[in-house]
Amino acid sequence: MATRNQEIKNMKLISHHDLNGFGNGGEGVALQQLPDGRRIFWIAHESAPKDVTAVDVSDLANPKIVLQTDLPYPHLRSNSLAVLGDLMLVAYQSNKPGLPGTGMGIYNISNPSEPKRIGFLDTSGPYSRGVHCLWFVDGEYAHISTGAADFQPRNQDDDQFYMIVDVKDPTHPAEVGRWWVPGIREGDDAPMPERHPRFDSGHRVHNTNVYPQRPDRAYLGWLDSGFIILDVSDKSHPRMISQVDHHPPFAGFTHTVLPLFSRDLLVVTDEANANFEHCEDYPKLAWLVDVRVESKPVMIGSLPLPDKEDFCARPGRFGAHNVHENQPLPLSFQSDQLVFGAFFNAGVRVYDTSNPYQPKEVAYFVPQIPPTARANSVNDVYVDENRIIYAIDRLKGGLYILELTI
Repeated sequence: MATRNQEIKNMKLISHHDLNGFGNGGEGVALQQLPDGRRIFWIAHESAPKDVTAVDVSDLANPKIVLQTDLPYPHLRSNSLAVLGDLMLVAYQSNKPGLPGTGMGIYNISNPSEPKRIGFLDTSGPYSRGVHCLWFVDGEYAHISTGAADFQPRNQDDDQFYMIVDVKDPTHPAEVGRWWVPGIREGDDAPMPERHPRFDSGHRVHNTNVYPQRPDRAYLGWLDSGFIILDVSDKSHPRMISQVDHHPPFAGFTHTVLPLFSRDLLVVTDEANANFEHCEDYPKLAWLVDVRVESKPVMIGSLPLPDKEDFCARPGRFGAHNVHENQPLPLSFQSDQLVFGAFFNAGVRVYDTSNPYQPKEVAYFVPQIPPTARANSVNDVYVDENRIIYAIDRLKGGLYILELTI
């Protein structure tokens, strides 16, 4: 079993928790502060049997699990979650269409050790795997990637679209609008989008982020359709402003779109795909995009990856995945210059983008491969307002708590 030593620069490892051996962290992490000052870090799990884990991180050096729940069905995953105050939203997706339990759960977490489901949006159906990812920051609307009973894709790999959900009454969530890339749904007049000749990951949406700085804009990572900016001023009728589809020639799987508003820039990540662990889909990059004219985005560079020969020779996938998304919340660090990314077997990487034409890596952390795992796979990263970094592993690594020392 690989035992490669930890690698670290300009960070300090404060603590680590293996999450009771159920490391498989998804893409949903969030921080909650209780009235008594305690802080709870919530983690959605990438695969069964666990649903969510709540970790008390009030003492950063001694994180403690206060809750770990099980999924109601073995075919489900709770890949994504969001927390706002005492409300938590969780995405539920099945491993194939037509199975029960898929949708979005809404929970009261005022007592983190006893969350109570108070609402549920059912998005199950004969063609639907449910909700993969969600975004919720304003207390009013959730933005989700999902299937639905009335959405039949022409190709099953294109089964998730963008849905806007009114959650002002969390006990009765209701769809208010939807949008999809023309041509992916049965009955569309438009032709199906071009399939990637080698790396066909599907034309479905992943991230659907909407920020209070521009509440009339949605920033979407749409896998093999690239990245898209929508006008959502009318939530019942979203309208495309621009799209950049760079697949081919690149290998696809656009994941996250992070706007750096004060600088008219986007950070756009393409996820390294698990089906190509030995870098067949290299490079999977985090792009920098100029959106001074948002109808004409221009890709001006990318965040530099570490050495290809080194990391492609290591077990696990290598390349970009998610970034800290500058959630507009009191407990979230927000920066239009520093970018924190999760890069699978390359760990957590931090970049200074003050010169967007020459971004520089300024810090990194690659954990030691756990004895029970075949690889590192840092899956997501969250940075609190004090620049404390919470990184989770997709396999067995669990939770790493770090401090940025620069």
